[in-house]
Amino acid sequence: MSEKMNTFENALDWVDDTIPKSVRFDDTYYSKTDGHSETGHVFIQGNNLGSRLIDTSAFSVGELGFGTGLNFLTLWRFWRELDIKDSKLNFVSFELYPLSKSEILKALSRWPELQTDAEHLFKNWNPDFEFFQFKHTGISLTVFFSDANIRLPQLQLKVDAWFLDGFSPAKNPELWNADLMQAVFAKTNMDGTFATYTSAGWVRRNLQAAGFHVERVKGHAGKRQMTIGKKTPLDPLA
Repeated sequence: MSEKMNTFENALDWVDDTIPKSVRFDDTYYSKTDGHSETGHVFIQGNNLGSRLIDTSAFSVGELGFGTGLNFLTLWRFWRELDIKDSKLNFVSFELYPLSKSEILKALSRWPELQTDAEHLFKNWNPDFEFFQFKHTGISLTVFFSDANIRLPQLQLKVDAWFLDGFSPAKNPELWNADLMQAVFAKTNMDGTFATYTSAGWVRRNLQAAGFHVERVKGHAGKRQMTIGKKTPLDPLA
């Protein structure tokens, strides 16, 4: 992907000068209230990662929609604070319309506590390649700059927890369709989970049809509901 194409595909508006909003999808990359807090509530709590990470020496997270990398940075910081000896965390994400390094760092500037990690993470960020890889002590990240609908089914991958974080389903239905949710289920380990900020009925039905046990729970910052789910041995498609 060329820089020219990336700029065209990814035109941004900025809310309050630091919250990126996609012109293509007419949606912000994270909550206007507090994206960092939203990640903690929706993805870390929603997947019950506090207790699950402590109970295992190796854990894998999958994400649809890398965006600014806020979810990864928040999880990386959380995981380090748990201080689990000899543990390994693998994070795989998909982003068809990657932001530039300068756009990402501008978006993350709202959280000074993330700046050192962000500078380190994105030092060699280059969306012109097929994918981006980052490795640090015990943790690895791979971001595929491609359509998850195509790339995910091709991968030999098993995930313990999913962060389903595409733009609003009403504006970005391609990242929530039934076939992709089937692929997410197929790439999920037994007792693996997902969490997402959305409670859209058709998204829940697609996840249920894929085989997940699906629940609605309290959302972030006044949002009434979000959705979580689990792949259990009783699932007929497991």
